[in-house]
Amino acid sequence: MSAPQLVVHRDKELMAQAAAARLITKIVDAQAARGTASVVLTGGRNGNGLLAALGASPARDAVDWRRLDLWWGDERFLPEGDPERNATQARAALLDQVPVDPARVHPMPASDGPYGSDVEAAAAAYATALAAAAGPEDHGPVPTFDVLMLGVGPDTHVASLFPEHPAVRETERTVVGVHGAPKPPPTRISLTLPAIRAAREVWLLAAGEDKANAAAIALSGAGEVQAPAAGARGRARTLWLLDSAAAAQLPRELYPPAAA
Repeated sequence: MSAPQLVVHRDKELMAQAAAARLITKIVDAQAARGTASVVLTGGRNGNGLLAALGASPARDAVDWRRLDLWWGDERFLPEGDPERNATQARAALLDQVPVDPARVHPMPASDGPYGSDVEAAAAAYATALAAAAGPEDHGPVPTFDVLMLGVGPDTHVASLFPEHPAVRETERTVVGVHGAPKPPPTRISLTLPAIRAAREVWLLAAGEDKANAAAIALSGAGEVQAPAAGARGRARTLWLLDSAAAAQLPRELYPPAAA
């Protein structure tokens, strides 16, 4: 697993714009190299801010949207179209504006879908879909995502992996149902740390004063059970994208800026 690198931006708006530009470049490079690209989206204000910035960028047309696979790191287990679902927010922020191939957009099941209220069955179905998309070159039950993005919560949670919860301790399954989440709604679906670590690059997004303590804890050597963000690492690169407020408690000399 790669060691964390940091890029600190002046404010959250600049962070979103720079991250969007970085993501466009990664997608275009992956499509040039292999014909397709795969990205795991995140929700929350930073994830949605990045998608909105990408939608507003003139460079968005450099992406061949029909050759892009989109997955999600977690989802609120709510009915289809609920405004609190990450997939609903992603469509509003970006996906409804670009010519994605619907067959290559992979939202997590909704609570009124074919699995009803059985979140474990819904999670197992998503794990099956990931396994079906993985090829021999992936050496595992999930695709080797080009970029997997995660928002960092004030408590250091990523996806729906919360400190000390059973889901963050999972070592075998790639997708789990989450019960009793401390942040509403209590029932969710989430990728596990083993699935997250299959990505080539993991990007952790943190902006705002309320994320400063979480970033400091996760980057100070904390354990992943106590600070799930500390366990989110990419195979080739782990990139923390922060604004100055979220980076305020970090000792800069220990975490030099990442190369572009």
